Amino acid sequence: MANMTEPKLISGNSNRPLANAIARRMSMHRGMSVGLVDARVERFNDQEIFVEVFENVRGEDMYIIQSTSNPANDNLMELLIMTDALKRSSANRITAVIPYFGYARQDRRAKARTPISAKLVANLITEAGVDRVLTMDLHAAQIQGFFDIPVDNLYASPIFALDIEHHFKGKLDKVTVVSPDVGGVARARELAQRIGCGLAIVDKRRVKAGEIAEMTVIGDVSGQTCIIVDDICDTAGTLCKAAEVLVEGGASEVHSYITHGVLSGPAVERITKSVMKSLVITDSIEPTEAVKQAKNIRIVPTAPMFAQAIMNIWSGTSVSSLFDAETLSPIYEGMYSRG
Repeated sequence: MANMTEPKLISGNSNRPLANAIARRMSMHRGMSVGLVDARVERFNDQEIFVEVFENVRGEDMYIIQSTSNPANDNLMELLIMTDALKRSSANRITAVIPYFGYARQDRRAKARTPISAKLVANLITEAGVDRVLTMDLHAAQIQGFFDIPVDNLYASPIFALDIEHHFKGKLDKVTVVSPDVGGVARARELAQRIGCGLAIVDKRRVKAGEIAEMTVIGDVSGQTCIIVDDICDTAGTLCKAAEVLVEGGASEVHSYITHGVLSGPAVERITKSVMKSLVITDSIEPTEAVKQAKNIRIVPTAPMFAQAIMNIWSGTSVSSLFDAETLSPIYEGMYSRG
């Protein structure tokens, strides 16, 4: 049953443009103005984070929009302190909307005497007072089990499927979806099934972290338009090398669809100079000016999906319905057409 109060949004500093876009989208659907709760999230001279909420939130259904992207520690602390401020202000329910969940790559002990940082972050978020988490494309699905509260993990693949069907219309019989490593095969297979095309894998072998010794293409990509799909692109070394290997294997062109564009260090320069025709990322992480200016990087919005997910959580209806491209088509009206 729907709550009597309206959903209220509040944002940290990690991705204000996305927070504003979600608020605008919710305003369209609600037929009424939905703005961000007036608050200040700032730093003292010693970089301590301070939060002050200027509106009454007693008994309200609150949604904190905050990616824990670079600077990960600052943005995580903002999320925790905002949660504490809302909890102490008697908010009824607090949902952390974390489009990009940082520390997700530390989801297991790869060797002795190392932490499972993703579990630690889950504990911190839960203990701070968050009642529910909404995120997108967790690096490892098992992270949902690190929380003792409900976690809704949205998927970018339905958005990517709509985008691919729009931009490669009439050419899908020549498209092959590629996983850049064996670990991402399930993600790539799921997208390939959505758009009805073939699947290939780039098998990589590392000598040590950050250095790739050898890459081999598993599958026939000759004459194909290859679409590499993955959840995170950090320094883009693996991605650009995979694109080169695919071209050497006979691919006519290579495009990439990556959910979270971390794009740190030399990533943008590498992508700009690479053989990739295009890299498509979402706005789960606020893009830098260099990313915005890059000629072969394109950004697809997630605000329509997150706005609908927030309204579904608020009204107590299904969030998993958003996993279906048919459900998303009306939400992304004007951008894509399946006809």
